[in-house]
Amino acid sequence: MSVTRTFDLLDRYIEKFPMDVALAGKQNGSWVKYSTQDYVNHVNWISYGLLALGYTKGDKIATISNNRPEWNFVDLGLAQIGVTHVPIYPTIGSEEYNYILNHSEVKAIILSSKLIWNKITDIVKTVDSIKEVYAFNAIEELKSWNEIIELGKKNEEKYKDEVLKIKASIKKDDMVTLIYTSGTTGNPKGVMLSHNNIVSNSISTSKVHGIGYGHRAISFLPLCHVYERMMNYNFQYKGISIYYAENLGTITTDIKDIKPHIFNTVPRLLEKVYDGIIGKGKQLSGVKKMIFFWAVRLGLRYKLKAKYRFWYNVKLKVARKLIFSKWRDVLGGEDLVIVSGGAALQERLARIFWAAGISVVEGYGLTETAPVIAVNNHRPLVCKFGTVGAILENIDIKIDEDGEVLCKGPNVMLGYYKSEDLTKEVIDSDGYFHTGDIGFLDNEGFLKITDRKKAMFKTSAGKYIAPQVIENKLKESFFIEQAMVIGENEKFASALISPNLKFLHDWSSKHKIQYRDNSELISIPAVIARYQKEINKFNQTLGESEKIKRFRLVHEEWSSQTGELSPTQKLKREVINKKYDDIISDIYQYDKKNGKGIIPKISVSNFKNGLKNMIKDIPVL
Repeated sequence: MSVTRTFDLLDRYIEKFPMDVALAGKQNGSWVKYSTQDYVNHVNWISYGLLALGYTKGDKIATISNNRPEWNFVDLGLAQIGVTHVPIYPTIGSEEYNYILNHSEVKAIILSSKLIWNKITDIVKTVDSIKEVYAFNAIEELKSWNEIIELGKKNEEKYKDEVLKIKASIKKDDMVTLIYTSGTTGNPKGVMLSHNNIVSNSISTSKVHGIGYGHRAISFLPLCHVYERMMNYNFQYKGISIYYAENLGTITTDIKDIKPHIFNTVPRLLEKVYDGIIGKGKQLSGVKKMIFFWAVRLGLRYKLKAKYRFWYNVKLKVARKLIFSKWRDVLGGEDLVIVSGGAALQERLARIFWAAGISVVEGYGLTETAPVIAVNNHRPLVCKFGTVGAILENIDIKIDEDGEVLCKGPNVMLGYYKSEDLTKEVIDSDGYFHTGDIGFLDNEGFLKITDRKKAMFKTSAGKYIAPQVIENKLKESFFIEQAMVIGENEKFASALISPNLKFLHDWSSKHKIQYRDNSELISIPAVIARYQKEINKFNQTLGESEKIKRFRLVHEEWSSQTGELSPTQKLKREVINKKYDDIISDIYQYDKKNGKGIIPKISVSNFKNGLKNMIKDIPVL
């Protein structure tokens, strides 16, 4: 059966994947489950109900919600009557809400909770296009989404043929969604994606993980982000039952409950899982502790394609039985594929999870490419550590003269909404999208991303620094939660470090360090010396111009809620630079009044010697 539009998944579902649990969501500790037929019915009722309310093809409706089955009902219910879905993060600030709701001109909003309603109440009053606001949860002053469902049930006979007619008129290249990039600078951009953009990506990526009908997925990354949303379609294309975690705080419990075969994540969550496991290992003693870290060291030597010596295989089997089996139990105990995206994955994490028998496949892409450009495979022979995998089928990649990755294919967006000029800046006359990422294809055809083009900078000596590579290394330390490398137009590279405060507190307690609060803690000489030891260790692996010559600790934890990170956990460099301007000035000893570096005092003899050397260097004409 041909699937070229998102709602085509429903016909495929009915024909190929009759299930008692197609979708499930956890509410107040219990799973609410929907069969394949329940799913299709609810989607249709949404379509009929919206038509009865007067919404027509070309309108836009926003959702601001956590992950839940109802999100899917609305998503495909909108799609099959040609209404554009505008999914918005529940965690953004009021300025972004104000910009997106005004810029997109949505006619209605369907949100999940009272908390979100409180954040946007005043904004909604100022947006003329918004006519109605509905809620998934019961909110006294708002209409329930169930009113749309009930209206759809009553009007099924009236609008059934109308929906079929509209579906037939929708082409694969028609816009299905408008997704606003989280943006690390300036206002978010509205990315227009077609049915074909997302569906072609879903089908291509479905071939790399080996999971299918009868298997279970758990979903906790935001469905409003194109990565989780595309994989949501991917799971449906393969007939995988999808369970939506209640919230981020219940993930561990939900995973143990569901025992998933696949889920999507971002590297930071994997880092936290790994740090948590290692932390528990450090609490062991005696022989147990020795065996635990023997297994970890063994795992960190794991290779995908090497023909291991007999003795290594024997030891790995022992390690999997004694230690790594417990890691698998934490993640549900099933044969598991974890798809990692959104940021660079530390190679050591991929290596040790694979050693534990858990396939971690890293991919790469952007909202504008719907999103995947390249991804590794769950089969060892078509996976490579330290890369983001092979290029997806039907996608053409070329590396520009400056190292920028350019992409062309059915996944490339229609353009930026209301911004033809911005669209022309990123999609050239040959149809290649300029990703803004620097990378290269190795001799086996695997893509390696080294940094963001905009993030790279030059020191005053003209040496290029790729900060993300260094930041990723620094975050391997248990002491470091986040780090941002700085030094553009300066003599050397430095770093702002947000500590792993939980780990630092435990370390400080163990070393009997007294402190009043985190602000005092990071200023204690013993703490600074311990971080210097970490920096020194990583500096040994870096080139001379890349070495971190100075660093400063900050006492705040960086997050998307406090503004230093985007919703996908990327550093908002401009925000951090502005927030810590005084600290950066101190690192480079700037005069705050004129913004220039403090001029050091020069002795008369040094001045004379310098002048002589300058005269020597003047060419003779």
